[in-house]
Amino acid sequence: MMDNALQSAAANSRRPSCVIVGAGGHGRVVLDILENTRTCNVIGFVDSNPQLRGTRIDGKPVLGGPDDLPAIRDRSGIRHAVVAIGNNGVRRDFASRLEATGFTLLNAVHPSANVARNASLGRNVVIAAGVHVCCHVQIGDSTILNTGCIVDHESMIGTATHVCPGARIAGRVIIESGAFVGIGATVIQNLRVGCEAVIGAGAVVIRDVDPMTTVVGVPARPVFKSAPARDLEPYLTAEPVLA
Repeated sequence: MMDNALQSAAANSRRPSCVIVGAGGHGRVVLDILENTRTCNVIGFVDSNPQLRGTRIDGKPVLGGPDDLPAIRDRSGIRHAVVAIGNNGVRRDFASRLEATGFTLLNAVHPSANVARNASLGRNVVIAAGVHVCCHVQIGDSTILNTGCIVDHESMIGTATHVCPGARIAGRVIIESGAFVGIGATVIQNLRVGCEAVIGAGAVVIRDVDPMTTVVGVPARPVFKSAPARDLEPYLTAEPVLA
């Protein structure tokens, strides 16, 4: 019965059909964005929690786990997906897995977001309500720009980063791959935030942040630095990875 329902839902819409990978809070945000934009027909969720299988999240079924994606694709003809997982590394890895199995990754951009016409967006980018993306900004694959954040002119945001609600990124800032900019944080102009760095909530960054370093406070100061995992070494480059 579920197979028939999937095929019927996919066939009855002229919009591309898609699944959302991740049925947690961020998945609900992505569903709300996609239903507001009406750019695709969300068939359901996929989530690694087996207890969610067969339940419904905001009216959409949880179709199975990540290992079921090839079967879901083959049964229903769904070829599009958005990865809605908050953890930067996990989101990046799932995006790679999906593309390797033939899925096309979609962006989810809330209609209330203001994105400059000459901004550049990668794949699997989520831009939430009230976000401002200014001119000549580059946003890498699998990045989250969360509710009400600002990314000002000519800034570059690397792959699989998360800019949290209310954060403010000034002009010509480089945020490298996998970085996390906490809620309400501020990064002044012309700075670089290194790969996998963490900026604490409410911090004001007035100097470059080294890779793998956590900074907090006003002005922001380093409080922790971790050694890079071997699989992150390709991302520790002189230039941010944007695709």
